[in-house]
Amino acid sequence: MSFNTKVVLVTGGSSGLGKSICLRLAKAGHTVFGTSRKANGQHMDGYTLIAMDVTDNASVLRAVSEVISQAGRLDVLVNNAGLGIQGAVEDITPELGQRLFDTNVWGPLRVCRAALPQMRKQGGGCIINISSVAANFGLPYRGFYSASKAALDRMSEALSTEVDRFGITVVTVQPGEFNTTIGDSRLRPEVISEAHKPGYEKAMAILGGSMHYSRDPDELAQVVERILNDPKPKARYVVAQGMQKISILAKKLLPGRMFERMVRKHYE
Repeated sequence: MSFNTKVVLVTGGSSGLGKSICLRLAKAGHTVFGTSRKANGQHMDGYTLIAMDVTDNASVLRAVSEVISQAGRLDVLVNNAGLGIQGAVEDITPELGQRLFDTNVWGPLRVCRAALPQMRKQGGGCIINISSVAANFGLPYRGFYSASKAALDRMSEALSTEVDRFGITVVTVQPGEFNTTIGDSRLRPEVISEAHKPGYEKAMAILGGSMHYSRDPDELAQVVERILNDPKPKARYVVAQGMQKISILAKKLLPGRMFERMVRKHYE
């Protein structure tokens, strides 16, 4: 996309990465709507916060209709709302896994389905799906999070080829660790099995330590702003540093079992 004033909808816009994206884009002069499950149309430092629950299709349709009614169009959708999860694969019940996928996969799908007709009608638009570097590999004790973000990435790739002929661009952004409160709302299994408890506790300690070196969310917001100003944005942006970025390259270059050994050693 090229620079001009755009109408932007950011899901999960009341805190964390979403709030930083909303603030930066509003400051740049765009008309920005953020969403939150408990919002009531309040104004937040240059942008409007509206109600949306991405797990409720009726709520999604109402929110998108509200944006179009107020602004007359919808140029950019940023699918940012998401949940984290921690626990061994064996300890995650199908019901808990479904809760995660309902937000991280079906949620963006619901919002895309609501936004695409308007984007086609106006002759174009841009969808930015906030994924994660975790989409590139199955992280121990966060395997379902990796799986949900990998599913979002594959859906984004397919969608991109399907809607390009309508002038609609789809971009995936893969952040690493950022200084947000997403860890406070991570889903967890009710029971951590004795078999997995030592490994789980070690992995969570390592994860907690890595958060001390996490980055300012505004760094991700700057990348989103660049995408909006780029007439031909890339299909994927990785916003990570250090071992997270190296791990993506290692996954591509190393034999599968060798990469698994590297991951296991990191969590020992």
